[in-house]
Amino acid sequence: MVSMKFPILAAAVLAATAGPTWAQQQLQAAQSEIAFVSKQMGVPVQGHFRKFAAQIAFDPAKPASSKIAFTVDVASATLGVKETDAELPKPVWFNTAKFPQASFQSTAVKGLGGGKFEVAGKLAIKGVSSDVVVPVTLTQSGATTTATGTFPIKRLSFKIGENEWADTSMVADEVQVKFKLALTGVGKL
Repeated sequence: MVSMKFPILAAAVLAATAGPTWAQQQLQAAQSEIAFVSKQMGVPVQGHFRKFAAQIAFDPAKPASSKIAFTVDVASATLGVKETDAELPKPVWFNTAKFPQASFQSTAVKGLGGGKFEVAGKLAIKGVSSDVVVPVTLTQSGATTTATGTFPIKRLSFKIGENEWADTSMVADEVQVKFKLALTGVGKL
């Protein structure tokens, strides 16, 4: 007679041996920010995402073994203007009903020295995936490590601002994505 406990034990053993653990570092969301800057008729306009999550397994001594994954709730985007914020979830912009999240998954992490790193990966927004390279600078203060960086994307490549909003004289194609991420659990740099 086979005990009913065997399948549970087998599942636990498989889960324990299934590979490296994620989330070695913890994102401190209250101290973190993901922002974006676009130009409307030549004037910089900054917005940010209020909701995002991360899974990070980062070893500063062995950056090549690191894994980084982000998800961003695109419906949490805000430019700080009620009327504009009401437009962002619509199909011509983020189409949040069909594509509620944007994501980033690292494919390679390279140390450049002096607390600087290069994180390559796949960025997916609105059903479109593209390779990006993100420069990251790490600084430490006590138990908190702060990762900062800025990288450009082309909004039209991700179908953000379609139809009449595809006119780049109104809204520029290039958008700067800026981030400041507070992490705990990162080893000494």
